[in-house]
Amino acid sequence: MTKYKLEYIWLDGYEPVPNLRSKTKVVAFAGTPALDDLPIWNFDGSSTRQAEGHDSDRLLQPVAVFPDPARTNGMLVMCEVLLPDGTPHPSNTRATIPDDPDAWFGFEQEYFLYRDGAPLGFPREGFPAPQGEYYTGVGYKNVGDVARAIVNAHVDLCLEAGIDLEGINAEVAKGQWEFQIFGKGSKRAADELWIARYLLLRLCEEYGVDVNFHPKPLGLEHDWNGSGLHTNFSTLHMRETGGEEYFDELMAAFDDAKDEHIAVYGADNHLRLTGLHETAAIDEFTYGVANRGASIRIPHSFIACGHRGYLEDRRPNALADPYQVAGRILQTILTVHTEPVELLEEAAA
Repeated sequence: MTKYKLEYIWLDGYEPVPNLRSKTKVVAFAGTPALDDLPIWNFDGSSTRQAEGHDSDRLLQPVAVFPDPARTNGMLVMCEVLLPDGTPHPSNTRATIPDDPDAWFGFEQEYFLYRDGAPLGFPREGFPAPQGEYYTGVGYKNVGDVARAIVNAHVDLCLEAGIDLEGINAEVAKGQWEFQIFGKGSKRAADELWIARYLLLRLCEEYGVDVNFHPKPLGLEHDWNGSGLHTNFSTLHMRETGGEEYFDELMAAFDDAKDEHIAVYGADNHLRLTGLHETAAIDEFTYGVANRGASIRIPHSFIACGHRGYLEDRRPNALADPYQVAGRILQTILTVHTEPVELLEEAAA
């Protein structure tokens, strides 16, 4: 028997933005445990804004498991929070979203690395040189002496954990970076992003650095980019059938549901979605080919392939809960018919 260190990870009840929480359970197994082998555990919900002190026990239901590359015999266990009767806790955003393994999501997670209350590379007072050379920049003046070590280590941790991280780059503002996560199914894709966020936060502890996911950490009044969670998405129908008529119907559905999307696309998004700094206005829905100032960016490849492929929703911000983002996108897509009306009428009859 081997003792495994199981790091149970969950989202707390803080609003409007949940925090990641975790604690370690040591359990002996004859071999590497699978998801079904992992026990339900409990925690003190009164300390995470998920219970009152007189009835504090809440349950952790494992829903995804990954190797923990930073620990010998370690596992990272993503959990849903349940009430004592086994039903989802109100803060459990994963349990209620629609899912489809043929729905593919690509999250572009932007963030700032902070130390002593300012982005890495910022002077003690004022600002560094204006934005321009930092995006995909190289050299000390652009990325400093520690950020690249952090992001490279984060890549290795994610890949060793089996997370489908597909790329990284320095972003437009100094001290700002991005990583990209791909996943199939709204729940699995979001699981992988939450674990990637967890690994980044834990890694930065070693460097005395904080990760800032706020969508506009430098404020609305300054000419610096905010941070997004641009979300690329497609379904089997979008990839294999598509067509201009379906695309028009899909965009009309997104327009009709624009308020519902914004409601789950991250707190303080009004500070970021201003129509400036590569964003659309928060109260409008727009789309355009290769347009980073639109709500939905249409890749050139989508048009070239006969309105088939993926689209990018640029409105979610870096703080957004990917469960809610992916779930809302899929919910809107499911309102659009994917068969001719005649066939739908025949099926109904």
